Amino acid sequence: MRPNKRPAPSCVFITGATSGIGAALAKVYASPGRTLILHGRDPERLSRVRLTCEDRGAHVEICRLDFSGLSSVFIALTALADRHPIDLAIVNAGITHDIGPVGDGESWEDIERVMTINANAAMATVSALLPSMRQRKAGQIALISSLSAWYGLGLTPAYCASKAALKAYGEALGGWLAPQGIGVTVVLPGFVRSAMSDRFPGPRPFMIAPDQAALRIRNGLERDRPRISFPQPLALGMWCLALLPAGVSRWILGRLGYAGWPVPN
Repeated sequence: MRPNKRPAPSCVFITGATSGIGAALAKVYASPGRTLILHGRDPERLSRVRLTCEDRGAHVEICRLDFSGLSSVFIALTALADRHPIDLAIVNAGITHDIGPVGDGESWEDIERVMTINANAAMATVSALLPSMRQRKAGQIALISSLSAWYGLGLTPAYCASKAALKAYGEALGGWLAPQGIGVTVVLPGFVRSAMSDRFPGPRPFMIAPDQAALRIRNGLERDRPRISFPQPLALGMWCLALLPAGVSRWILGRLGYAGWPVPN
């Protein structure tokens, strides 16, 4: 059985911490006596997040890795885990792509890049950090997936596939690692205000601010929940789409503007 509440983490590692959910989570976890290790691709934005977190009393280290090179990522994060006993790893880094304004589809290069960063790099991150956690019989991993993992949207096929892979991976890990004292949580957010969500070519209902999302995630992680999904109306709708016959779900998404080109006005 999982404990009802986990102890506050002393060392938190967050990937994709330059903006959106990642930056908001960094600020939520920033507090005196806590070490934050923040990863991001944009040095300027990452430095701003770092300064904010340091102003709140946290000790902050910066981790700059190119997640398209998985072998180097694995080696670097293995060394990082040897230097720091990471209590909580929030695997959040991700990118998106869509089928284009007239539905031309995604190129193989775009598909490969989305899958590499969103799914393969996330798994490489977990694989690098796990040996240290398993040795200590302690630690927690949060995988930031998406509500689109329940049922793929025709507008963003590769993104949905990557998030579905992350959902299944996290659920499988949770069953394996729970008896070893390691918590695994799959986070399934809906639309959170960010540059990534701004690029989404379809409707964006129930949009919430990053700081609201970060608080919901932190509260769920404190309670060691296997799954955190929000906002509830959209989470319920996506869950229902996964249960309905595929033809019905596809018709519903088409009527709502998510099936693909042409996108209704």
